Amino acid sequence: MRFVLVLLACSGLLLGAAIQKPAAYPARIKPPAIGVHPAMDYFRTEAPQFSTACQALLSSLQQLPTRDPAALLKARQQLITCRLHYKRIESFLEYFFHISARVYNSPPKYEPEEPDMEYQHPEGMQVIESLLYKKNPAIRKKELLEQAGAVASSASDLTALLYDFHADDPQILESLRLELIRVITLGITGYDAPLLKSGLSESLEALRSLRQQLQPYLHPGGSRSDSLDQMLSGTIAYLGTQAPHPFDKFDRLAFLKIYALPLQHQLGAFITEQQQELNTRNILNYQADNLFSKNALIPENFPGASGPITDSMIQEGKKFFSDRSLSINGKRSCATCHAPEKMFTDRLPTSISMDEHTPLNRNAPTLLYCSYQYQQFWDGRAKTLEDQIKTVLHDPREMNAPDSLITPVIIRCIAAYVRSLHPMNSPFDRYMRGEEKALNAHEKNGANLFMGKAQCATCHFMPLFNGLIPPDYQLTEYEVLGTTATDRLEAPRISRDKGRYELYPFSFYKGAFKTPTVRNSAETYPYMHNGAFRNLEKLMDFYNRGGGAGLGISVPSQTLPAEPLHLSPGEIKDIIAFLHALTDQL
Repeated sequence: MRFVLVLLACSGLLLGAAIQKPAAYPARIKPPAIGVHPAMDYFRTEAPQFSTACQALLSSLQQLPTRDPAALLKARQQLITCRLHYKRIESFLEYFFHISARVYNSPPKYEPEEPDMEYQHPEGMQVIESLLYKKNPAIRKKELLEQAGAVASSASDLTALLYDFHADDPQILESLRLELIRVITLGITGYDAPLLKSGLSESLEALRSLRQQLQPYLHPGGSRSDSLDQMLSGTIAYLGTQAPHPFDKFDRLAFLKIYALPLQHQLGAFITEQQQELNTRNILNYQADNLFSKNALIPENFPGASGPITDSMIQEGKKFFSDRSLSINGKRSCATCHAPEKMFTDRLPTSISMDEHTPLNRNAPTLLYCSYQYQQFWDGRAKTLEDQIKTVLHDPREMNAPDSLITPVIIRCIAAYVRSLHPMNSPFDRYMRGEEKALNAHEKNGANLFMGKAQCATCHFMPLFNGLIPPDYQLTEYEVLGTTATDRLEAPRISRDKGRYELYPFSFYKGAFKTPTVRNSAETYPYMHNGAFRNLEKLMDFYNRGGGAGLGISVPSQTLPAEPLHLSPGEIKDIIAFLHALTDQL
């Protein structure tokens, strides 16, 4: 399950933040649009078909009796049909009418957005999916009909969104660029439909839609146009052969390396060649070769960073990071709890306080890749790295530094150093960049399981494998796992730590914690906010059983599916092998 944030003050049919005039063209000499009207016409054609599918879904749910397996299967199949039609309009709808799109495909959980902390109840096709896979779904018929009715009603007038609609070619092309990232990171992992397992067919429809909207820009005989068209056609053809097969068996690594990532490179190069570049998502670096390039995301554009980071700032920050004189007793530094030789952790369940014997409340997570987040600490109470550093330096239990000792320059330099900690040179990274022998067969299988059957990549998103949500990478995700107090799962007890609920007392935040990266997880044990899990085997057992709720604990707000994953011992071993392959060389 996933929570979704809406700005209620922005109700109505909103043209999202993407509606910007590209700086490349002075207003008076802007060239005529090439693909805007064809994209609008495509939306006009496909939106009514989506509406028809929504009405058919509502009808199938109305006929859902108390117990009839055939009727239930029919309803689930109609939901798949509905989702396939949605994928044909997804790129256009999500980019230009993002708020309106939430009615259809938002995650089935709450995600309030700061600073207003406003939210709406989960709604849409993902909620319907979760209800259809509950035990005896027919007893939830009223809720199913409410959800399907809301979707069908909203879909009935989708073309009205085009009234007085204005866009330009750079916007259309950026929407397609983002849709491809959506396919790579969410579609093939099953993020939208983890129970229906329709992600491959949905990704196929999304790519077909992308190709249809791209056609007006392609010029037969142009080398870049021809190569892009051939690459896109080949990707669609390959996925077409794979979509009918079991979702869990799909070779995602092969798809990424041979098709999707080269396609992303070709599309980016084509947009650049056509001088139609526009970047309204400042975290994404469109100049990067593909999503797994080291520079694909821009850490300097996350909150807190001010201006370019220089080598001298990083080197000064590295010195301050290990400077014990910054603590009141001269015995502690940042490196005490975040030791570089331990992958910037201390490998303790929870760190030790200033008195050298009292445990702190939570585990010290690795600082590697932590700059790629919108909040810091397990509960997200710090908005920036600078805020986090200042909090730790002044905390009486940690370093207790007096205000007079800590200058803004020291904080900025330490933050600059931490922002530089994103090596991305693991065996997995080398493999994705063409080093074929960097992964063995078990590690490759583990990667495919991680992105598929095990559903790990639906919370630990590519390419960082943390909670930074694609394709915009504008939000850090929090999850309620039902984390236990120890890793003795034969006698599970829920952790007493309420997590983000202590900051924002919403019931759905009880036990919610930020999703950390699993990069370098083989070396950053023990695991979870309380350090309760001593090794990856214990941790995988917890997930395989469905988290706290799957273990029989009452966790009303759990966002992790409580259904067991049914991973075999061999599959778990391969996933752990993959996690080891995410270990960087420092």
